[in-house]
Amino acid sequence: MANQAHSQSLNYKSAGVDIAAGNQLVDRIKPIAARTRIPGVMAGLGGFGSLFELPLDRYEQPILVSGTDGVGTKLKLAVELNRHETIGIDLVAMCVNDIVVQGAESLFFLDYFATGKLDIETAASVIKGIGKGCELAGAALVGGETAEMPGMYAEGEYDLAGFSVGIVEKSKIIDGSQVKVGDKLIGIASSGAHSNGYSLIRKVIETKNISLDETLNGKSLGDILLEPTRIYVKPLLSLLASVDVHALAHITGGGITENLPRVLADNLDANIKLNSWSQPDVFSWLQTQGNISEADMLTTFNCGLGMIVCVAAEDEQKTLKTLQQQGETVFSVGEIVEGKGQAKVNYF
Repeated sequence: MANQAHSQSLNYKSAGVDIAAGNQLVDRIKPIAARTRIPGVMAGLGGFGSLFELPLDRYEQPILVSGTDGVGTKLKLAVELNRHETIGIDLVAMCVNDIVVQGAESLFFLDYFATGKLDIETAASVIKGIGKGCELAGAALVGGETAEMPGMYAEGEYDLAGFSVGIVEKSKIIDGSQVKVGDKLIGIASSGAHSNGYSLIRKVIETKNISLDETLNGKSLGDILLEPTRIYVKPLLSLLASVDVHALAHITGGGITENLPRVLADNLDANIKLNSWSQPDVFSWLQTQGNISEADMLTTFNCGLGMIVCVAAEDEQKTLKTLQQQGETVFSVGEIVEGKGQAKVNYF
């Protein structure tokens, strides 16, 4: 008993986990989630699981499509600049852009936010961005998890992951099986580096001792590199309603070189004309500063194209016009040709 009297009383807060702060954050998140609410959401935040009623009245053979991703080391720049308001858009974009390539409309999204010590303002700013991304995708933010893990992260650091679930009619799944020789490839402009290649970007900045305040054509490098990933869901769903799209490729890690062959049969290649689209200046800047080869640029970054659409030659002009009407910047960048085995991209 004497020893107990002199021992320190421990609790979860003294171990570094503040339950009260977590509860305050949930209260901050509730109105953000409410703005993303769509038909099908059956409960608010706070339950053990999130309920969503499938829109079976609109589907004969509904298929669920899911995707998960993170933001990667772009988070390091957000932390360094103390700017967290758009990084959540990146998180949503990386997931919903993956599932729309199979023709799926987004239904709902959940996130995972992990940090060493919860900073309510930072977390709320991040999740506000997630809510904005969900609105842009037409998805409901139905829940998530905030994990406070002392000792796991350096001060001020956090990690993000998330996943989206969408739905598509079985007969309308886009799987690349319709792609044929002569099909045209339409590139949709990216908003910059999106969320890929940031380990190399950061290496270039570190090696050359470049300040994020440095300007490129009147805009700070920090602003350029934190530009959020473009969300293509609504424009592409509009396109799918009027054009028979043969394939869609989300140009993420691996660039055009690795991602476009994923939607091609082994006997098909893609011919891409390198001078057929306008690349954001940040890519030529990166290539020059890092002395990066063209091949490495094309297998690391999107190089200005965040999505590539494959359509029959007769639908090329309609595709260009429809996407332009949806506010996208588009380019005719190539075509499908006969291959000699494993699908690949040929650059000209």
